[in-house]
Amino acid sequence: MKLALVCSWLNQYGGAERVLEVIHGMYPDAPIYTSIFWPQALPPAYRGWDIRTSFMDRLPFVHRRHQAFLLLYPLAFHSLDLSGYDLVVSVTSAFGHGVTRGPQARHMCYCLTPARFLWDYESYVAREGLGGIVRRVMPLFLGSLRGWDRRAAAEVDQFVAISEAVRGRIRKHYQRESQLIYPPVDVQGQRLSTNVGEYYLIISRLVPYKRIDLAVRAFNELGLPLVIIGEGRDRQALQAMAGPNVRLLGRLSDQEARAYLAGCRAFVFPGEEDFGIAPLEAQAVGKPVIAYAGGGALETVVDGVSGTFFHQTDPASLVDAVRRMESDYRRFSGPQIRELALRFDRSVFVDQFASLVSSMNGPAGSGKE
Repeated sequence: MKLALVCSWLNQYGGAERVLEVIHGMYPDAPIYTSIFWPQALPPAYRGWDIRTSFMDRLPFVHRRHQAFLLLYPLAFHSLDLSGYDLVVSVTSAFGHGVTRGPQARHMCYCLTPARFLWDYESYVAREGLGGIVRRVMPLFLGSLRGWDRRAAAEVDQFVAISEAVRGRIRKHYQRESQLIYPPVDVQGQRLSTNVGEYYLIISRLVPYKRIDLAVRAFNELGLPLVIIGEGRDRQALQAMAGPNVRLLGRLSDQEARAYLAGCRAFVFPGEEDFGIAPLEAQAVGKPVIAYAGGGALETVVDGVSGTFFHQTDPASLVDAVRRMESDYRRFSGPQIRELALRFDRSVFVDQFASLVSSMNGPAGSGKE
């Protein structure tokens, strides 16, 4: 099959891009179609990929402020020419499933989540701290954008969800069933660590919905050392609120981040994520995770075995979870934690994903889930 890959945008580096890297490694000859591409924000290897962008890539300020151009994305993806392919595989959290493909092509969507700003608008704008103008204007277009989103979803032949939480949203918002394939995590490539460090660790983009602020406030109260690795627009505000026991190190190399993982006491995951790769990378080296009991963490963390949950999105709840872990830390077994993480290893993803792609033969519209 002649295959094309599609993603929403390429102007930041996170879990979605790491999934795309694995899929691109499986199908290196497949071009990647996207709305915008900002090479400076991504690993150097991306510059050698066949990345094809929409007209939006030429707009001023779009790479740093892509959210301000939301109304243009349907047109941007519709304008991309994918008529020469047998199979289109979109890896997307917004708009990417709306590409136009040839009449005989099939479309498989690896759905990271239905767009939060469309289907969970109030929570989204509160979490992102969007300004008053956006808050006033966006509701005027929500209805039409949701209609476009549903129509685009109806044209997808096969939905694949990254978690049960996302599977439920696909069913709720698109009235479609989906297959579950968890994202790839390099578990086998990590070494089990026997070093029980003194510091707690976060590796994350520093953006509002990650709730790093909650962790900073909690560890200010605890007085325990917390190391935060990552960059994002919240860094300055987080630095201002951080006590002397909280260190923000910015973006580090993968090798440096792995060294911090191997040396930490536990990993902290304070936000509600659709899946969450970083907590599994921590478990791959045998580290327990303190996670908010919501979203993908409910599927990747086993309470009392590979981590500890907190149930309220406030510092006091996280403080209580840390203290509970500290009071009975010896119960956590590194080898057992790693064994549980192997369920999500990259090899499992590659086998499942390749099998599904191979099955995507036949005309468009056949075998829709």
